[in-house]
Amino acid sequence: MKPQFILAIDQGTTSSRAVIFDHRLSKIATAQQEFTQHFPRDGWVEHCPLDIWQSTLSTCKAALSQAQLTGKDIAAIGITNQRETTVLWHRNTGKPLHNAIVWQDRRTHDQCKALKAQGHEAKVQSKTGLVLDPYFSATKLQWLLDTIPNARALAEKGELAFGTIDSWLLWNLTAGQVHKTDATNASRTLLFNIHNQTWDKELLELFNIPSSLLPDVANSADNFGHTDAALFGAKIPLRAMIGDQQAALVGQQCFAVGDAKCTYGTGAFLMINTGAQAVQSQHRLLTTIAYRLNDNTTYAIEGSIFIAGAVIQWLRDGLAFFSQAQESQDLARALDTLSPISFVPAFTGLGAPYWNPDARGAMFGLTRDTGIKEITAAALQSVALQTFDLIQAIENDGITLHRLQVDGGMTQNTWLMQLIADIIDKDVHVPQQGELTVFGAAWLASLPDTRDPKSSDEASQVVKGYAMVYHPEMKPSPRDRLLKDWKKAIQATQVFSQAN
Repeated sequence: MKPQFILAIDQGTTSSRAVIFDHRLSKIATAQQEFTQHFPRDGWVEHCPLDIWQSTLSTCKAALSQAQLTGKDIAAIGITNQRETTVLWHRNTGKPLHNAIVWQDRRTHDQCKALKAQGHEAKVQSKTGLVLDPYFSATKLQWLLDTIPNARALAEKGELAFGTIDSWLLWNLTAGQVHKTDATNASRTLLFNIHNQTWDKELLELFNIPSSLLPDVANSADNFGHTDAALFGAKIPLRAMIGDQQAALVGQQCFAVGDAKCTYGTGAFLMINTGAQAVQSQHRLLTTIAYRLNDNTTYAIEGSIFIAGAVIQWLRDGLAFFSQAQESQDLARALDTLSPISFVPAFTGLGAPYWNPDARGAMFGLTRDTGIKEITAAALQSVALQTFDLIQAIENDGITLHRLQVDGGMTQNTWLMQLIADIIDKDVHVPQQGELTVFGAAWLASLPDTRDPKSSDEASQVVKGYAMVYHPEMKPSPRDRLLKDWKKAIQATQVFSQAN
């Protein structure tokens, strides 16, 4: 029988997942595995690349076992991944030279600051749509080359390979036969010109990156080779790769100009489709590639929140406020009113629209009566308030959002979803189809011919409407107070960072 199942890999910041979909794109099996987070210094975040690969391989095998399938039953694989996280490895051995430097990492702040002072940011932004920030890959890669003994010399000889997580997984899945990325992941490196769709020679010179390190850039749905037969007992076609936030945009079927989604995971990322036009934000948001199909590029504006679900993880694992993340909702509901605490969770700096890598977390308004309930509710409130900041910036750019489609693990928190609707004063739509990020990767991998994609109507039938729509209910007075206190807290946090 012809293989008819899709294996989708969702390699995230804290865990790796594998999901198997049938020919109707209905989920039939899933496996997930967390891996260790490394924090060598303040503001540094690392992953072991081998942990990422092994957890990915393990979950793929576990999902196949759960579905009672073998590699011969899989028609194609799609990959979606945490973006910007940077890996450097030996081409001959496939061994990484160092831990992966994670997108949250801030170690290259001084480097970015110096490049800004030298007047490079305008040029970088005009080519890449991005700001000069440690968030992106280029300065991470430059740090690796300059810090690891002999790394630059090996790179100059063509003996090393660079990639974001998609490229690292593809290299391992194909036993080192394919070194590619897709346009969405390339657009997050600070090295890719999003207008002419090429690695930019001028930017490579600016960051002192040898071009021999770089992967080839393909469409988001394309021919990425085949898996090594030894992994799953068959050579499986690899047909899609796309960054996680773009995958969620595709999964949400945001194909029309003005369609917007926000994914709430470790961080939160709001993305709005701008079509064939690369719109440059005037309010410190990012211009990025939404997806590239059939060599046609669709662009988006994006706002990035570095800490969303991670703040609940910190309360659970760091402070032991509760044992399960779901308990945060019950604690917040137990309060008669909103928390009087303003909590700025800038553990690794502030993302859009502030872009302050020096900022660190802070709480304001503590009293003797402050307890677990108040702090937990304030942490959840911070997610809604950061969402407001992004939407305000988008609308200041002249783009009107009539509603917000959301996905990610935090959408299970109904208290938070209602609060987001109240704070942004817009309807919040939670799709009936869960797992939108991995669904987006599966949909791309399922395209029967990468040169002739399916219409969005077919995938829309799978998404099947909305499980819940939250309408704004909060009165203006408490909303205005919350926003006023938040703005003061953000300002105070940034003033403190400047003083240190």
